[in-house]
Amino acid sequence: MNQFRHPAPPAPASVKPFAPVLPRGGPDRWIALIFAAKSANGGVIRRNRFWVEKEVGLERFELEVRRRGFHMLEAGNQLIVICHNGPVRFLF
Repeated sequence: MNQFRHPAPPAPASVKPFAPVLPRGGPDRWIALIFAAKSANGGVIRRNRFWVEKEVGLERFELEVRRRGFHMLEAGNQLIVICHNGPVRFLF
């Protein structure tokens, strides 16, 4: 056994589990943060449909995706945005 390896101390009781903090500033701020992510630069963004409806509204989010020339898929309760304005081919 490695003599330099020590177990991490337990977290204090006052530490609460992580919970996402929603940005202040309304729908425009929320959308700006979503599309400022690294994955929005040629990658993929995935969000829960119900969360999008609650935060900005599905219509507003769809308009923003279209404005950027991106593509959006819906699979179950997930919205998947392909952050690329070129053609998309579904393989299966």
